[in-house]
Amino acid sequence: MLGFGLSIEPQLWTLLFVMVRVGAAFIAAPVFGAVSVPLPVRITLSAAIGVLVLAAHPIAAPAHIFALATFLAVAAEALVGLAIGFVLQIAFAAPLLAGELIGTSMGIGFASAIDPQNGRSSSALGQFMMTLLTLLFLSVNGHLVLVEMIVKSYDALPPGGAWLAPRQLRDIALFGGYAFSAGFLLALPVGFLLLCLNLVVGMLSRSAPALNLFAVGLPMSLAVGVIALAIAFPAMGDYMVVIVNEGLAAAQSLVLG
Repeated sequence: MLGFGLSIEPQLWTLLFVMVRVGAAFIAAPVFGAVSVPLPVRITLSAAIGVLVLAAHPIAAPAHIFALATFLAVAAEALVGLAIGFVLQIAFAAPLLAGELIGTSMGIGFASAIDPQNGRSSSALGQFMMTLLTLLFLSVNGHLVLVEMIVKSYDALPPGGAWLAPRQLRDIALFGGYAFSAGFLLALPVGFLLLCLNLVVGMLSRSAPALNLFAVGLPMSLAVGVIALAIAFPAMGDYMVVIVNEGLAAAQSLVLG
């Protein structure tokens, strides 16, 4: 029994070392990082994917657990995992931004709901678009692509030399601007119609000062916004697929170069 324990302990330590990168990616990534996903489920998934990684790559954990080099290696593994998940999280911020823009223009910006991804309050329209993007992410097997990228990351960024280069950190920062551009483009069809409506309502208020602007403008904005959303949702869904592909491509570029 003593010999069995001594032989199995290094393998468990190697599995725990591999689970650092996988678990960090699941903490920051969408869907897996939602607060509604229980912690035991994340740990179980990390362990299962860790076993897959160990079967595909000969990984050697640091020899000494309580050593400075070990702490630095664990920090590097956590940094790589968080970077992979954070890039995807940036892409998932686009529909929230689009929902805020459209909801404010429609006059329903005050309608808010709890975000199941992070547990914070955000606009109800943004939550609807976020749910749609999550379903599209799952429909194109984005979760499987994420797992594949995590496994392949051990080829490009092996443990022990997994610190991200300045170029990779710069690419993450530059990709942050994609959330704003994608959010604006996603809200453009409906936002442009609401902008035109606000211009018309503004001209009416100038030509007829006695007209009650709130009694006329708010119902018109709400009606035009709902109709425009119903018409534009097929095109917005197609662009959400593009957002998912761009996020996966950015994460793959981060991992594989």
